Amino acid sequence: MDLEQLVECVGDANVVRRELLSERATSYWNAEPTDAAILIKPTDTEMLSQVLRLCNEQGQSVVVQGGLTGVVAGAEPESTDVIISLEKMNQVESIDDLDNVAIVQAGATLQQVQEQIAEQGLLFPLDLGARGSCTIGGNISTNAGGINVLRYGMMRELVLGLEVVLADGRILSNLYPMLKNNTGYDLKQLFIGSEGTLGVVTKAALRLFPQPTSRQTAMVGVTSFDEVITLLKRLKSGLAGTLSAFEVMWNNYYVAVTGEEGHAPPMDRDYAFYIIAEAEGFDAEQDEERFQTILSDALDAEEIETAIIAQSDKDRASIWQVREDFEPALPAYLYDISLPVGNMETFADRLREDLAGTFPQGESLVFGHIADGNLHIFIRPDEGHEGHEICDKAVYENVAKLGGSVSAEHGIGTEKKAWLNLNRSADELALMVDMKGLLDPNGILNRRSVF
Repeated sequence: MDLEQLVECVGDANVVRRELLSERATSYWNAEPTDAAILIKPTDTEMLSQVLRLCNEQGQSVVVQGGLTGVVAGAEPESTDVIISLEKMNQVESIDDLDNVAIVQAGATLQQVQEQIAEQGLLFPLDLGARGSCTIGGNISTNAGGINVLRYGMMRELVLGLEVVLADGRILSNLYPMLKNNTGYDLKQLFIGSEGTLGVVTKAALRLFPQPTSRQTAMVGVTSFDEVITLLKRLKSGLAGTLSAFEVMWNNYYVAVTGEEGHAPPMDRDYAFYIIAEAEGFDAEQDEERFQTILSDALDAEEIETAIIAQSDKDRASIWQVREDFEPALPAYLYDISLPVGNMETFADRLREDLAGTFPQGESLVFGHIADGNLHIFIRPDEGHEGHEICDKAVYENVAKLGGSVSAEHGIGTEKKAWLNLNRSADELALMVDMKGLLDPNGILNRRSVF
């Protein structure tokens, strides 16, 4: 393709040419310099429409990028690709405190959206560790989950409408703010979780909630996974729907991220499992009393070993830092899978056993959201050894045997394509290919992802 046509379309100020792209890392997980034909930064939907129309007419492959925090290499370009970054389309256009809806451009970061909405006394509940970098468009394209899925659902449940540009440049705009809108096919659902393979999201109507006025956060130490499950049941029934997060860390993950080379451990490092539980409500006094009573009763019943309750925002931040800032555990191979809660301990044990023969000094560090079925695994092979394919096989085959999914919240990208058939039948895959062919017949959008 004649790249100067694209430059003429968007202007020199909105492009990064190949020679300067090397100053950008490929992604958060891949420090190699970016290698692509050109990077385009459209400033509005009409400009993006023109860019895609040109690319489609000439069969030019396009990779759409957000905050580059995804873990399945779904936004990594090749040298012949045109990168489209929506970093200049980053505004919160409106916040409606009556209908509880915000219209947000896709390039806005999650943290930016959270903070601007909070200023209006409202809550956008999607939350994840990469909040400062990940973008709303990326969250939508991967159907992001995060720590509050238990109470508020995945990104799919938080999107009321979308504006999307198709591969041929057509603009679909359905930003209606209503929860109820049964007017034929719900087309927005095609694009949520489609990883940029069917169209490029440019704006979203996001569902908002009242900002909670109280928050209780605790870290709990237990000696068995049965105690993890018992506490989850106790909190679910006792907190009357206000439990928003229930995170669990296996001992080896907690040890890896705390201590001399990591974070200050909030409690001793010899418990089998560490739980972070958080509840949000609207009556600080009653909420605090209920939360403390439940943990006290669990201690009295010997269902947990110890618990610390955050007394300040600083305490809360130090607790969550152990879960969200995993830099001390890197480098490692990262996995994102889901399983029935009752099968999680079996999975972790089988994975450790399967890897022991190949990597006797290696580790599989397990942690995750648990209550919504989501586990993350860091696998660190023996020092000086590589074995990504071996680790993939051990993880995904055990997931399949135990009735789980090879992807919980990060999508398929390029790294999980070989394992997609463990969860999708031949007929399902064929239908997905048909949908791709209908919406992107020239195959220009993220053509290496998913299939």
